Amino acid sequence: MDKNFYKLADQDVLYEDNHLIGVFKKAGWIVQEDDTGDKPLDEMVKTYIAEKYKKPNGAFLGVVHRLDRPVSGVILFAKTSKALDRVNKMFKEREMKKTYWAVVKNKPSKMNGNLVHWLVKNPKKNITTAYNHEVSNGQRAELNFKVIAHIDGYYVIEVDPITGRPHQIRVQLASLGSPIVGDNKYGYPRGSRTKSISLHAKQLEFIHPVKQEKVVINAPLPRDGFWNKFTSLEK
Repeated sequence: MDKNFYKLADQDVLYEDNHLIGVFKKAGWIVQEDDTGDKPLDEMVKTYIAEKYKKPNGAFLGVVHRLDRPVSGVILFAKTSKALDRVNKMFKEREMKKTYWAVVKNKPSKMNGNLVHWLVKNPKKNITTAYNHEVSNGQRAELNFKVIAHIDGYYVIEVDPITGRPHQIRVQLASLGSPIVGDNKYGYPRGSRTKSISLHAKQLEFIHPVKQEKVVINAPLPRDGFWNKFTSLEK
């Protein structure tokens, strides 16, 4: 089926209540409309909600964060304006714990630690440069990381970003000499045939903005030829 006509299925929904919906984003999907004309994920989710709950006038949906097009994993949307306001505030105040898994070929220069850089994005080329010191127009970027496995010649790195900057994880891991597999924009020698990179948004953990209950949303690893090497790591 052409991706422009793809419909979100029940199995793509990782979490849902009256306020929020968390879905699995496949690598290659865009979150919001861009100049490619490809159908964005937010439109797929709107259609899913409208059809599931028989809303002839469509459904409200708020985008609260994004994932780069070549990245897979969990992404959260707000189903009400109240939830949108509250979750936006939670992201801004860093009350959302995000966990990513990245696969690299080169052994990192250190197996765990904290990385701080100042990032400058070139919007024309859509590429970010990392500096080890404060620079003009630079955004401070910070993450924690640890190598959790070495399988079949590849290293799996768990990343907990403290800030949320464009291309942050990609460029900061590249600064360790370990570009993400498939990410030729940041130093991996070749791109993926599927135009994906081996970066996966594994988990979101937060206190529900309305129910005040802990919520943990896990995204299973993509089931494709490459990620299948690492499914044994999933609990």
